[in-house]
Amino acid sequence: MTIQIWRFVTLLLAALALSLPSAHVLEMPQKLRYDAQLYSAVNTTLYRYFAIVGGVYSMGAILAAIILVVLLREHRRAFVWAAAGTALYLLWFVSWLTLVAPVNREIASALEVAPGSVAELWLKLRARWEYGHAVGFVLELMGFCALVISVLVDTPADDDAR
Repeated sequence: MTIQIWRFVTLLLAALALSLPSAHVLEMPQKLRYDAQLYSAVNTTLYRYFAIVGGVYSMGAILAAIILVVLLREHRRAFVWAAAGTALYLLWFVSWLTLVAPVNREIASALEVAPGSVAELWLKLRARWEYGHAVGFVLELMGFCALVISVLVDTPADDDAR
């Protein structure tokens, strides 16, 4: 597979993965004003496909970026930017594992053991969950930008193309 095709695949998956935390950030100001019942209803029903489809996008973006770095190892400037983008996507994943995933596990456990406690539990944990997604958005956005730059540094300037 050519580097250009792999760049396309990587950028497509990275863009799709970025759409999820972007949505969380755009929703956050309104959701932080919800009462416990509404917040719980929204969060326990709306995000099922974020986890299923989003996980595929996110893990696909990370794997594609790792492969892209290997393919670019002889393209020094592009390699550095792709490696930085990949590192930022990996850092996003670590932030998700440490900030968001524990909240998801705690809510899932409460849904099984004491469903009546979920609304209040969401209120207790929502700042960590919401701001965890905001941290992830910043990391993914920076990673995406670095991946785009890795393409741009290998693209001839208009003056060079003539």
